[in-house]
Amino acid sequence: MTIPELDQRIMISRVTIVKNSSAAKNPGVRRRGRPPAFDRETVLSAARETFWAYGYEGASIADLTAAMGITPQSLYAAFGSKAALYRAALQQYRALNAETFSALGEPIDTVSAFERILRGSAATFSAVEHPKGCMISTAVLNCASENDVIADHVAALRRNSLDAFTARIERGVREGDMKADTNPRGLARFLGAIVQGMSVQARDGASMEELLDIASFAIAEVARHRG
Repeated sequence: MTIPELDQRIMISRVTIVKNSSAAKNPGVRRRGRPPAFDRETVLSAARETFWAYGYEGASIADLTAAMGITPQSLYAAFGSKAALYRAALQQYRALNAETFSALGEPIDTVSAFERILRGSAATFSAVEHPKGCMISTAVLNCASENDVIADHVAALRRNSLDAFTARIERGVREGDMKADTNPRGLARFLGAIVQGMSVQARDGASMEELLDIASFAIAEVARHRG
């Protein structure tokens, strides 16, 4: 063996000893490999609560990962982007309210359907176990231009709700439990404005009882058009 070859072997041995010694002294150092698994719905729920509390722009990646208990790398690997995470959180939020809004499709009269929606919204918006207000009704109303795509997405969800309200009132007119001269779109917009207003007032501290008072006035207006 030549002298250069011997020197090279000695150098490699020294490097190996140093690495092994460092690993032994620092057992907590993270080694490369697959990140620990996590339950997608659980971390998504934490992201939903964070977005709900701070809004899309107000919730930073640091806020989100701290709440979710994962690294930024894991967030991007699982959801792709902050915007995609927000869309998934909105979808999960809508599932939370599915029972309340299922009233629109049930075989009950129009007034009863909106009574359930308005009273259910009052309860949800004021509940103590999560942030106040509605995650969709008043979300991303003003934003930086780079977030216009997200604002458009949330606005589309609100338009879908307005269309669903309109369709339910039109059904009431066809079935005879609402007056024939009822303006379905106008009444639907009124109800949408009530829901949005209840969301804002809940964020400002209105109690469930106070929100139910608002709901009662809105229900009375719908009942005024009863056929």
